[in-house]
Amino acid sequence: MDSTLPVVSPNDFRSGFVALIGRPNVGKSTLLNQLVGSKVAITSPVAQTTRHRLRGILTTPGAQIVLLDTPGIHKPHHLLGERLVRSARTAIGEVDLVFLLLDGSQPPGGGDAFIVELLRQGGFAVQVAVNKSDQLDPDRRLAVAGQYRQLLDGPVAAPATATNPGQPWPLHLCSALTGEGTEALVKALSLALPLGPHLYPADAVTDQPEQLLLEELIREQVLHHTREEVPHSVAVRVERMEEDGPRLAVLATVVVERTSQKAIVIGKGGQMLRRIGEGARLSMQKLLDGPVYLELFVKVVPHWRRSPTRLAELGYNTD
Repeated sequence: MDSTLPVVSPNDFRSGFVALIGRPNVGKSTLLNQLVGSKVAITSPVAQTTRHRLRGILTTPGAQIVLLDTPGIHKPHHLLGERLVRSARTAIGEVDLVFLLLDGSQPPGGGDAFIVELLRQGGFAVQVAVNKSDQLDPDRRLAVAGQYRQLLDGPVAAPATATNPGQPWPLHLCSALTGEGTEALVKALSLALPLGPHLYPADAVTDQPEQLLLEELIREQVLHHTREEVPHSVAVRVERMEEDGPRLAVLATVVVERTSQKAIVIGKGGQMLRRIGEGARLSMQKLLDGPVYLELFVKVVPHWRRSPTRLAELGYNTD
């Protein structure tokens, strides 16, 4: 992140796991990519884009921060939604620090209050950032920060614990899109972690399986190109990956719930599927730093989001 950060002695090095949580579409995945300096999580204007607990690894001269990008916490409407929310809530109890991201482009809402109360009850160590500061003029920033400060302090202070001695949660302003405020944010997160060694190699940016990353890059292109009725009903499964000379050959299936959605994903004369495939292939080549051959198929699996068996087949287990 910052080459001017001082190098610390091994005895002063800090490391740990940080759960990045918040409502859907507050910019968690964008911020994760910004912090680690590489694309490890897909992004989209569509809410609930993140479906897996992706790990991004940020190593500075003084700390290693392992960020867990969790699904947005929301009221679920199907089994998939229930599992996503359960995954996010489980992550909160498995980390050294909780990093709550809020949306500075709008005032605090009921969803924010629900998450804040959840964290208060758990007595977790928490750092808070208000995202999208680039969308606010200086006067508006102060007003928004004040609104969220009031929400965080609330009528009941966070309970004192060994890791959180009853002090107000630190509040930061940042922009996941431009990187504004992220240097100070990284320093604050680092200092809040316990002393400890490197948990991953210093040059690692994620520990996610390559297959999952490729599936997510394909799904990102589906979200980018298709209509609003399709994204939440889409899953992707890489069926086969094999070396084909100098390039990697990838065979993948795009899963939808209805025949009408299949028609949208394929498009007239297959044009939409070709655009999706081309965008995904270019992203894969950038990720893998080499040529990729990608072949896509579209399959209808009715009500897959409500089927435990189908969810397991597509990798959406209960973590």
